Amino acid sequence: MKIVIADKSHIVYADSICKTIEDAAQVRGTGIAKRQPDYIISKMKNGNAVIALEGDQFAGFCYIEAWGHGKFVANSGLIVHPNFRKQGLAKKIKKVIFEHSRSKFPNAKVFSITTGLAVMKMNSALGYKPVTFSELTDDQSFWDGCQTCKNYDVLQRTEQKMCLCTGMLYDPSQKMTAETANQKIDKKVWTRLKNIKQSMFLKKENW
Repeated sequence: MKIVIADKSHIVYADSICKTIEDAAQVRGTGIAKRQPDYIISKMKNGNAVIALEGDQFAGFCYIEAWGHGKFVANSGLIVHPNFRKQGLAKKIKKVIFEHSRSKFPNAKVFSITTGLAVMKMNSALGYKPVTFSELTDDQSFWDGCQTCKNYDVLQRTEQKMCLCTGMLYDPSQKMTAETANQKIDKKVWTRLKNIKQSMFLKKENW
């Protein structure tokens, strides 16, 4: 297994990546914005993505998005092909894309919005902290990218202040302390918070 910075030679995997992301959204029943092959290809051409390969088989992928004139960076589209899950590959990809982001955008704040506990745990291990949406980028083009997510109406109803996703932020100006490094996401607390959000924002669907 190798994890490398994606380039033009990896364009052939764009369709498979998009389908894997879409399939994962349907299986999980969670809000994951759809991606188009042309967009994935642009990330590869610009060196703003990493891809995991087992021989010539696509195994995993993630890419970088820059917002607010490079003041904010997001690692998006993290996906692992079903044939390679439960092997710790997502964590390895997350670490590589995070380090690549820090190298290309050393002064940028790295942020994430996610509904997944596994992603929250990976983010926490890298030094991310849970934050309100107001502390994330105010670049409207980022939030417009959520339109293909099935929970987009929640984001609209709250005027982009809250959604089912949890916002997390890594600020390079704040040194990572031993306490932060050992910080763990409590599954019970996370589950309770998720249930509260769902009861607040999704109840209209059941009326």
